[in-house]
Amino acid sequence: MSARVVVVGSTNLDLVVTAPQLPRPGETVLGEDFRTVPGGKGANQAVAAARAGAACDFVGAVGDDEFGVQLRASLVGSGVDVGRLRTVPGASGVALIAVDRSAENFIVVAPGANGALTDLSAEDRATIAAADVLLLQLEVPMPTVVRAADWARAAGTTVVLNAAPAAELPAELLDLVDVLVVNEHEAATVAGLVSDEPAALLDALLERVPRVVLTLGARGAAYADRRGLRLDVPAPLIDAVDTTAAGDAFTGALAVSWAERGGAVSEESVAASLRWACAAGAACARRPGASTALPERTAIDALYDATYRGAS
Repeated sequence: MSARVVVVGSTNLDLVVTAPQLPRPGETVLGEDFRTVPGGKGANQAVAAARAGAACDFVGAVGDDEFGVQLRASLVGSGVDVGRLRTVPGASGVALIAVDRSAENFIVVAPGANGALTDLSAEDRATIAAADVLLLQLEVPMPTVVRAADWARAAGTTVVLNAAPAAELPAELLDLVDVLVVNEHEAATVAGLVSDEPAALLDALLERVPRVVLTLGARGAAYADRRGLRLDVPAPLIDAVDTTAAGDAFTGALAVSWAERGGAVSEESVAASLRWACAAGAACARRPGASTALPERTAIDALYDATYRGAS
């Protein structure tokens, strides 16, 4: 049976401009290309999980505008169950994204309908309880994130939190997290620590949560847990085109592999999950766009095999 993943999170329409370089404050840069792409960290991770092979449900909200119609259709087209996706009056979420020629980006998000996700229905709670993994981010109201994690903990569903965008997190949420996924900036914010040393960030975060995955971009990922297990996984070598959704591809794939392998059972299973997630992030970064670049399972497997075959 496939892994069951439920995502409680955001969905946005990404308005993406490519440019020679990212503008500095007060600077105007002439762009080269414009496109609209369905996105939002929640929706991206739901699509990533579905394409990676999970049965994925999405709990979220879109507006009653044309963007909302597009966002719902995109999720359905990627195999995500949208039975728990609300339509609310007003505008859907929007993200303004600029991407430069080195694949770096900046993102500004207007939450729109995502701010209306302020409660969980009985049907939402039942969906969470039936899942192997609940996947959360921070683009919907914090009280909703906490309630979803609390319900998952009560039901025995593993809670994976991608603490993005970076924010200081309440203790009540951190107490409910099984696996925290953060990049270096997010890690420093959650830990309240000024450091660029991965080991120091991991040590600080383990005081708050039992397991931490630290994403390091082209350097791969690091893992630590309270059992004393420490792992460093290199990323596949690729020519990056657009890193916008690479982190979401990584997190969605990690949730799927974590569920399929029964969680942090052994060093071997954790290492395999991290490698597979790194392969997903790298496969995504090789293509432009957000949800359009999120890789299918076959692409993840191919890059995983090419990079890590024979790794112990």
